[in-house]
Amino acid sequence: MGRAIQHSCLLFFLFPVLLVSQNRLRDHNVEIGVLQPGKLNTITDVPGVKVGHFTLREGNNIRTGVTSILPHSGNIFQEKVPAAIYIGNGFGKLAGYTQVKELGNLETPIILTNTLSVPLAVNAVIGYTLDQPENESVRSVNAVVGETNDGYLNDIRGRHISEQHVLQAISNAKSGPVTEGNVGAGTGTICFGFKGGIGTSSRVLPKKSGGYTVGVLVQTNFGGVLQVAGVEVGKKLGHYSNSFKYSPDGSCMIVVLTDAPLDSRSLERLAKRAMLGLSRTGGIASNGSGDYVIAVSTAEACRIPYQSDGPLQTVPTLRNDAMTPLFLATIEATEEAILNSLFAGETMVGRDGHKIEALPKEKVLALLGEAGKID
Repeated sequence: MGRAIQHSCLLFFLFPVLLVSQNRLRDHNVEIGVLQPGKLNTITDVPGVKVGHFTLREGNNIRTGVTSILPHSGNIFQEKVPAAIYIGNGFGKLAGYTQVKELGNLETPIILTNTLSVPLAVNAVIGYTLDQPENESVRSVNAVVGETNDGYLNDIRGRHISEQHVLQAISNAKSGPVTEGNVGAGTGTICFGFKGGIGTSSRVLPKKSGGYTVGVLVQTNFGGVLQVAGVEVGKKLGHYSNSFKYSPDGSCMIVVLTDAPLDSRSLERLAKRAMLGLSRTGGIASNGSGDYVIAVSTAEACRIPYQSDGPLQTVPTLRNDAMTPLFLATIEATEEAILNSLFAGETMVGRDGHKIEALPKEKVLALLGEAGKID
């Protein structure tokens, strides 16, 4: 009886600890920017947005996955959304770019995975779309699939992702909290020489600026000289690209969603600002980096029906002089999403025994404390 009581007490003290998460920047009282995040500080703060992961981690060599982002819960092909894609540096394999550029809309979920799985993911998304109710007569699908190369930690040449894995990531998509770090398409990625992964953040504009929400999700796999909240962390740690500690090459996929009513032209302007957020973390968009931004408006009034009774299309869009607060929100949310991917990343051993350490958070937080960046 005494032993049972002792065991119960142990659980009582351990359980609260298990509930405490310290894998996001704001968990350590470090704030980025001046705008307020949404309730969850994730891309799913944008109403109707869902995110799903499929993580494939098998044996010693397979460290990869798939992440899906759904702008709304309906039939995306039948209710397309305004979209734009901005290329920061084009060393990458982003499928679906030209049609988004030409027509200014998105008609499928956005899929992120590894470089050599892009063609397979495209095929999976095509099948998913053709199988949707109301799409029986569809003969053309523009699947949007982005990637980063996880080949250092993952047996990328083995091409272990299957179509079913992509469909599972879509099926797993849900609103609410978003898992970050070593999950989905971020399972085997590396950022600033540390373990990167999936990261997300959001910003909500003040009511006088429209009250709109901007959410960002990133797949980080790039280099440079790491900065956190303006502190030159990479330099102070002696861990940066030009000292040959690691290669600056890689890629970063950035997905920006907002409920602000924007057309494709305005969304491209928004997408450009995400690269400013990347640069604030010390990213340099190196020669071998594929840095792409996909920006989408989820505003219901802006949806574009696949079929219409008339030739005219009238959708609301913000004036140019109302865009500046959204620019700031995008920059701040991108910066914080990237840093969240690093804070959530965990040390990983992968292909051929390759090991990538997690960000040394205690050292980083000490540097931030010395700089007065911790509230």
